[in-house]
Amino acid sequence: MNIVYPIKLTPIEDGAYMVTVPDLDIITEGSDLSDAISMARDAICLKAVTLQDIDQPVPSPSEPRTVTAAADEFVTLVDCDPEEYRRFLDNRSVKKNCTLPSWLERRAEAAHINFSAVLQEALLDKLGITGR
Repeated sequence: MNIVYPIKLTPIEDGAYMVTVPDLDIITEGSDLSDAISMARDAICLKAVTLQDIDQPVPSPSEPRTVTAAADEFVTLVDCDPEEYRRFLDNRSVKKNCTLPSWLERRAEAAHINFSAVLQEALLDKLGITGR
């Protein structure tokens, strides 16, 4: 589900831009135009996913022509796919501590076994997850 929100870009010092997303009460910035748009997309997607996670509605985007801008600002559109963003977040690596006997650790390290890979394989097998 792709959502397109209007954003307002305001030039600030050294080619940077402040970004306002009125529909979501977001303010962020980027070091240049490309970075500002990327930061806006990230902030919009994160806000949408967060709202979904707490069972709050994601506000509908305003019509772009209703977003006003000062003389030195401009309005453009940024798309966001919250489901794709969630998959990105859900696939990030997390650090987990585990305990095992020291003799087993020594033998596994001597065999150059990747502990993370073994744990992932074991968990996938234990949970019956295939093709991921």
